[in-house]
Amino acid sequence: MSLLEGKVAVVTGASSGLGRAIAVRYAQEGARVVLADLRDEPIEGGETTQVVIETFGGTAMSVATDVSSWEQVDRLIVGAVERFGRLDVMVNNAATYTSTNLVQTSESQWDQVLRVNLTGMFHGCKRAVQQMLGQEPVDEVRGRIVNISSQHGMVASPGDFPYGVTKGGTVQLTRQVAVDHAPDLIVCNAVAPGKIITGKPGAANDPRALEYSHQRTPWPRLGRPEDVAGAALFLASPLASFVTGINLMVDGGWMAG
Repeated sequence: MSLLEGKVAVVTGASSGLGRAIAVRYAQEGARVVLADLRDEPIEGGETTQVVIETFGGTAMSVATDVSSWEQVDRLIVGAVERFGRLDVMVNNAATYTSTNLVQTSESQWDQVLRVNLTGMFHGCKRAVQQMLGQEPVDEVRGRIVNISSQHGMVASPGDFPYGVTKGGTVQLTRQVAVDHAPDLIVCNAVAPGKIITGKPGAANDPRALEYSHQRTPWPRLGRPEDVAGAALFLASPLASFVTGINLMVDGGWMAG
């Protein structure tokens, strides 16, 4: 049987990049996936995530969601439960960035990154836990939360001050939720990608930055969204039955070097 057969998963930031890869992988493993994003069109181009999933016979629904709004996150979870009956997996992936250091970052940029990356994570975790607390456990678990952090939650993100700060906060938020809600049979973990090649525009794909990432990564290639999706699948599945509060590095050995 597929690892997520019959499970219900919500993935934020699901239209592109890591969120898209996670949503597709979950659907391939039998999950009914709720796709939350501000936009449907993938940055990389091509069909929407929902169309991709439905083309291979998977089940998905899309809900336009700004994770910085509690009302919209609440509506997202209510809609998912009304459609599919429960919430088994919540993936908090939606994020933004500015590519600015401390003195370059305006107050409005700071506020925007924190609202999406950290307050949005808080909204997703809180609303998911509220739902999961009222559910009967399945295989000793009421629900699982997977937060997407970053290696830049562990080491500084050069030239992207607000992003790095929020990813550090994500790591601690994950630990806090895991410890506080372990007695409730709610699992919470994070996945920390290293350098992953996506369609994200800007400095992330600057040739000099890519060359530096190749030099720092022991593995002979940089990461793909599917690498992160595999880790997110593990943490969402019964294979991770005694794993909670971790920040799982998916970085080709960068942090080990």
